[in-house]
Amino acid sequence: MKKLLLSAVVFCTVAVHAQSDKFSGAMQKTLEMMGNAKAPADYVAAAAAFERIGDAEKTQWQPYYYAGLSLSTMGWMDQSLDKDANAEKIKVLCDKAAAVAPDNSAKSEIETVRNMAATQQMMVDPQSRWQTYGAEAGAALQKGMELDPKNPRIYYLQGMSLFNTPEQFGGGKDKAKPLLAKAVEFYGTAQPKAFYPDWGKKEAEEQLALCN
Repeated sequence: MKKLLLSAVVFCTVAVHAQSDKFSGAMQKTLEMMGNAKAPADYVAAAAAFERIGDAEKTQWQPYYYAGLSLSTMGWMDQSLDKDANAEKIKVLCDKAAAVAPDNSAKSEIETVRNMAATQQMMVDPQSRWQTYGAEAGAALQKGMELDPKNPRIYYLQGMSLFNTPEQFGGGKDKAKPLLAKAVEFYGTAQPKAFYPDWGKKEAEEQLALCN
């Protein structure tokens, strides 16, 4: 997951005719800011800009989603960060996004960010936090799958979790492989939508290759 969040560049490459020119311009500019970010402060700035767009538009879920994704990315980079405070901020952004999400596809995407927030909290001390935040992270992915069974990012994150879990605890390459294969399959059939998430395909393919 860390590799994904540090390498993902989230640029929108599809037509945005259905969106207002003002919203589209602000989103494209801020997505580029996020894509070009290199330091934790850059991601914090991008998150703040996305949140301002969301507060101004009030009916768009993507700004809050990307604000949460930016803070998630920053959370893996800054080892001195208060992970709990950062995660709680991300969860608030997810709540705001979910409140105006137009369909189950959008709601499923939001659950991937909830998963990342809980995972970062768990990784502070996996042994003592697994039952709380590990369960929360898993529940987010389960809900995301129920909302949209063809969301490739759900399977990618599940596969990565199992890949990084020791075999004696139920993980390993053999357990991760079918999930990563399903992620790659659904990445191949996904239809682009304006400003919807589009990250993870390359990383899923690379991770799947490591399972062979």
